[in-house]
Amino acid sequence: MQLIGMLDSPYVRRVAISLKLMGIPFVHRPLSVFRHYEAFAAINPVVKAPTLVTDNDIVLMDSTLILDHAECLIGADRRLHPITPSERDRSQRLIALALAACEKTVQIVYERNLRPAEKQHGPWIDRVRGQLVAAYDLIEDEIGDGEGWLLSSPRPLQADVSVAVAWSFSRMMIPDLVDAGVYPRLVASTARAEALPEFLDTPAT
Repeated sequence: MQLIGMLDSPYVRRVAISLKLMGIPFVHRPLSVFRHYEAFAAINPVVKAPTLVTDNDIVLMDSTLILDHAECLIGADRRLHPITPSERDRSQRLIALALAACEKTVQIVYERNLRPAEKQHGPWIDRVRGQLVAAYDLIEDEIGDGEGWLLSSPRPLQADVSVAVAWSFSRMMIPDLVDAGVYPRLVASTARAEALPEFLDTPAT
């Protein structure tokens, strides 16, 4: 299968790392939705990253839906979602918060980089930043003592991947708006994940 998109997208990076953790082989094609628009559109006319072309040549998009497809390809021992309802609910909450943080980071980056300074709307940026900070505040509270993986699993699961990718992305793109000193447990959790071979082999560049 082929994963289309740049690793500086947290959504693409989330999928790539997850596929590696699940042991699912794939070919990464680093096409940008901006710089390689026509080439991307030839694969997926919607030009949405990540895009996955399955082994059956089905074109999928949206990181969560792509990862749902991937989970169906492997045994339970390699899946990244917990099985028990209570643990799955907590996992889904952490993932949702991480994805919300990614979304708000992207909105701020687009506002800053794509909209002329005189047209940027301060109250909108303040609102989005408030949502971003709220997401990370809640994740910090959920992490607990910061020891081990987020769901007390012997191995990293999707919540660990999503949270780490989100925090690394925000710190890379808008470090002035997310103070690492406020989130010591989140910083420690991310550092633990980023030290894994699957993360190291999938840099956000």
